[in-house]
Amino acid sequence: MKLKLDLHDIFNKGQQIDRALREIIDEAVQKKASTVEIIPGKGSGALKKKVLRFLDQKEIKQLYHRVEKDGDNWGRLFVHFRHNESTGRRGRGR
Repeated sequence: MKLKLDLHDIFNKGQQIDRALREIIDEAVQKKASTVEIIPGKGSGALKKKVLRFLDQKEIKQLYHRVEKDGDNWGRLFVHFRHNESTGRRGRGR
């Protein structure tokens, strides 16, 4: 399962961005999604940096496996998850 979050509509609304990011990460954990595609858009790069800072927070970082920057489209990120079947959380192996 893959989830997608496009931030174009709320690019200048800081609290809504954080809320939308948290909701999509929580949904991915709950539904055991393998990937979340986040589209901050190209623009100046400020929104992408904000997304990366959000994902780098300790309590968020423990929920996913890794972040991949799209080599073909720098306005897109992929957050990859590994889920442990018994807990619904990511596995420890890297």
